[in-house]
Amino acid sequence: LESNPQIMNKFIEKMGFPVESYRFTDVFSTEDWALEMVPGPVLGVVFLYPIKESTEEFRAAEKARIEAEGQVVDDSVYYMKQTVGNACGTVGILHACGNVADRVPPKADSYLENFMATTKGMNPDEIAEYLNNDDAMEEQHGEASTTNEAGEAIDPSTIETDVNTHFICFSEVNGCLYELDGRKAFPINHGESSPETLLSDACKVIKGFMERDEGEHRFTIVALAAAVDM
Repeated sequence: LESNPQIMNKFIEKMGFPVESYRFTDVFSTEDWALEMVPGPVLGVVFLYPIKESTEEFRAAEKARIEAEGQVVDDSVYYMKQTVGNACGTVGILHACGNVADRVPPKADSYLENFMATTKGMNPDEIAEYLNNDDAMEEQHGEASTTNEAGEAIDPSTIETDVNTHFICFSEVNGCLYELDGRKAFPINHGESSPETLLSDACKVIKGFMERDEGEHRFTIVALAAAVDM
């Protein structure tokens, strides 16, 4: 799935998310001027970054530290594992939508409403298995990843199959910022946050990703934010 707000919005609209109220929008920088351009409130932040040896080393060290020191993860956090390659965009979007389903419910009788109702109460591995076996989601993901902004089919020969970038989501749940990455062993609690500071808090963590990979430019940030017609 491309890190493109137009394509992502078509994807969530088809699933049943109310894009007339909230939709994905670009975040052009982690600096204050860019954050001020994003209409509030922000419900979630989806971040794309390249996977490298250094990011894998950090992931392993982070896991070891948390397992040794412990962390608190609220029972209300909606989190799933990613067990299918190249599905991280879908997983990231479902994390963003799933953690605000109580505040911004999916449309009645939609795919997303059914998915959330069915997977509520499942553990992360069970949700992953359900997603893997869900033909309807596979069809929607396939369509979203093989069409352009205009909805036209993309030439398959131009689609990059050797994908080495990865989507993750940042959500605020009951006063804490969580990093939701289906490749990690568990959600990462990054400390206190609020609906008002979610974007800036997420970007502080994102800056860490960028600083650990100095010279890399393949980063993109999109926010699930209030819909504003220009």
